[in-house]
Amino acid sequence: MSRWLPIVLLVACLLLFNGEAALREEDEEYAGGQATVFDVTPDAFSRPAPGLDDDQELLFFVGNSFFEQNWVTAPASAAARDGLGPFFNSRSCAGCHFKDGRAAPHGPGLLMRLSRPGRDLYGRPLPDSRYGHQLQDRAVAGVRPEARARIRYRKIEGAFADGTPYALFEPQYALEAPAYGAPHPELQLSPRIASQMIGLGLLEAVPEADLLARADPNDADGDGVSGRPNYVWDAFNGRRALGRFGWKANQPHLLQQVAAAFSGDMGITSALFPAEECTAAQVECRTQPTGGAPEIASDDLHKVVLYASALAVPARRDWDDPQVLAGKRLFRTLGCAACHVPVQQTGVHPTIPALSHQRIRPYTDLLLHDMGEGLADGRPDFEASGREWRTPPLWGIGLFETVNGHTRYLHDGRARNLLEAVLWHGGEAERAKERVLRLAAGERRALLAFLKSL
Repeated sequence: MSRWLPIVLLVACLLLFNGEAALREEDEEYAGGQATVFDVTPDAFSRPAPGLDDDQELLFFVGNSFFEQNWVTAPASAAARDGLGPFFNSRSCAGCHFKDGRAAPHGPGLLMRLSRPGRDLYGRPLPDSRYGHQLQDRAVAGVRPEARARIRYRKIEGAFADGTPYALFEPQYALEAPAYGAPHPELQLSPRIASQMIGLGLLEAVPEADLLARADPNDADGDGVSGRPNYVWDAFNGRRALGRFGWKANQPHLLQQVAAAFSGDMGITSALFPAEECTAAQVECRTQPTGGAPEIASDDLHKVVLYASALAVPARRDWDDPQVLAGKRLFRTLGCAACHVPVQQTGVHPTIPALSHQRIRPYTDLLLHDMGEGLADGRPDFEASGREWRTPPLWGIGLFETVNGHTRYLHDGRARNLLEAVLWHGGEAERAKERVLRLAAGERRALLAFLKSL
């Protein structure tokens, strides 16, 4: 029997090698197609996509200056950059998206969406009558900040099937020191962390038909996964449209996403959102000087949109490492790829040809999924329920620590590492999570090695 052992081992090694070879894909390291950069430094998320023409590259860097520079209160000599507030969360885009990356749960990059039960004529959540759509914890001189968010954590302990313990920390949110009276008694409060900025123009260029083709709202195939689109109000075109951006896919395109961030996060008005968000209770807010009408000119707003659209995607690291390939196989067999769809194809980008017709690997379907009660915020957003979230792209997640110095994940940063992020999955991802809990320690390490390579 022993004389056959070397042959058996040889056959096993050959099968393993052939299995790994089958998992290797040509050009897989090019996560953003042509818009990929090979950079593993703290600036990995801040590079322009290769292939921009000279004019676009110039506008990219001008847009970057608007993204990075602090806005100031009006009136000011820097008329193109005044109008901050009266309420705000950050003085600059980069204040939340430091180095175009991901925020941590303690700081200006964690925003609190507010609403009361019901929807308006456009399907949007109704704002709190005293504090509007978003909590703003900072204000210009002479204006009281709205309130501050308090976060407390409840420890949840568990164990893998092999006995290895783990702990999760469930955040619990409340408003402290509200300056303009009590909010609505049924206040809906939803935390949203600022996400990495890479590859947004590529995601915008994925044809709508391709996204809808993956939707399965009634789980017709019986796999337990029933992704569906969110339809939202497109303020620029004045119509209902497919949502792509934001944690609940509540923004239809980058122009609206950027303009909404200027308005909600910094109090900067634009042609798309021309009104300061001051409620009737906030008398001080309504008496402040403005930086013009609008406070950011449309040409400048479009430069920031181009900047956000043209940020390149960092290349995969160690994509052909045997442990990473083993983790890639597990990612598929566990069912993770049902929502985190590895490959998409862009169509024609309307303004940046370098983003057109690219094979990209964002690991998202851009659809809504029920993630269970553990991650629920209880706040509907257009057609998204209080338990649904858009599948976040996974590209770049292995570089968060390099770029931003932390490893906090999920919509509110509650997960301290990638494994905790997986263990928070529920709802449509419950089966996949249960399979992860049964993995051996070596398999868990392989899965994490794959995720860190993205």
